Amino acid sequence: MSAVANPATVAECLRVGAGFSQGDRNWIAEQFATLDARLASFHADATELEVSVKDREARGQKVTLECWIAGRQKIVTTSAEEDLHAALNDVRDDLRRRLNDAKTRQEPRHNKHLRDLPQPQMEADESENPAPRADAETV
Repeated sequence: MSAVANPATVAECLRVGAGFSQGDRNWIAEQFATLDARLASFHADATELEVSVKDREARGQKVTLECWIAGRQKIVTTSAEEDLHAALNDVRDDLRRRLNDAKTRQEPRHNKHLRDLPQPQMEADESENPAPRADAETV
């Protein structure tokens, strides 16, 4: 994996949207700090995160986390958990899963499970010692 000169971090890329104040930003950034390792493979100036909440502290609150990374599709995660802390953790974990899935889909050569599969040896053996061909009509 190539090193990124200016890796993305939650603290640098996070914006707070509707339902949150700038005072909530630091607390939310601390909750999302575990995303830093996943975001580090992207450039900070090409990555944006925005978290918002609808009907905060109400019975039907909905937390939304949106992620924009240049060259990739926008990722949107939501949670309807009643506890705000649990809802933030829910959208954070879902974003991490989706980032991992997207990276695996885009770059399968970096998928450990695909690398560990044994490669078929039959093709190499046949190219070295080709067997005489028998057509179905002559057999």
